[in-house]
Amino acid sequence: GDDEVLLRVHAASVNPADWHILRGAPYIARMQFGLRKPKDRVLGCDVAGHIEAVGKNVTMLQPGEEVFGSPFMHGLGAFAEWVCISEDLLAPKPAALSFEQAAAVPLAALTALQGLRDQGRIEPGHKVLIIGASGGVGTFAVQIAKSFDAEVSGVCSTRNVEMVRALGADHVIDYTKEDFTQSGQKYDLIFQLAGTLSPSECRRALTSNGTLVISSGESEGRWIGPVDRVIKALVLSPFVSQKMASFTVKPNREDLQLLKQFIEEGTLTPEIDRIYPLAQVPEAIRYLEEGHARGKVVITL
Repeated sequence: GDDEVLLRVHAASVNPADWHILRGAPYIARMQFGLRKPKDRVLGCDVAGHIEAVGKNVTMLQPGEEVFGSPFMHGLGAFAEWVCISEDLLAPKPAALSFEQAAAVPLAALTALQGLRDQGRIEPGHKVLIIGASGGVGTFAVQIAKSFDAEVSGVCSTRNVEMVRALGADHVIDYTKEDFTQSGQKYDLIFQLAGTLSPSECRRALTSNGTLVISSGESEGRWIGPVDRVIKALVLSPFVSQKMASFTVKPNREDLQLLKQFIEEGTLTPEIDRIYPLAQVPEAIRYLEEGHARGKVVITL
């Protein structure tokens, strides 16, 4: 396309969106991604590679450049040797990162950044709680929240406590041993990336003017899945002093460049759990779907 580049893919990464689209679950997702089969035949929301060719309207990028980005919501397609992607969804790859590391960044780190900055209105000194701090988005959220000079608490399982602490969390809560909703501690911002807690349960741990940002979470509901949590938050929000928010990440070049800056300053480092070759994408998706990944799952070509 005139506004696209042809990218030779060196690495991609797996996101929950991939298995939700693949399985058509929850069913409500089919309204957007295809009723009877996925609209996009090739999955993959994150990519890192080098540019082979550019469309006639492309001005910011040139053939030969190493880039990273996310085609999420614009056709996917990163689980392939080649992909065409809009210029405004790419940024120059941080020189210090390998292609595998760079591919781990876009969608998860953009979700963390936009959730904390745009929805959570994070400020220096805020007490921030990240539920699911050891996952793909959570590992970035801990680091990004610290870059905003917040006091960060991370919720994770026992085996991930030391990893979350090493990412910079000031406090780590092992959910198998402690219920943060009953501790009496209040937070200015809670970022829910995992778990099954309802908005009403989460708001017990919010300050009177605090914010709950819901990005994900587990649910066995086949029809709307974790969307029920979002609906409850939206219904509850007008009747309480706290803010209840949900959002869909919007990849863009400006935020990718900000993440690149964080990486080059040393304040943001991707955590990679496993790397699979392209032929093992099904195994990679199954592993992520189990819900025990520590950081990101990467595909290499």
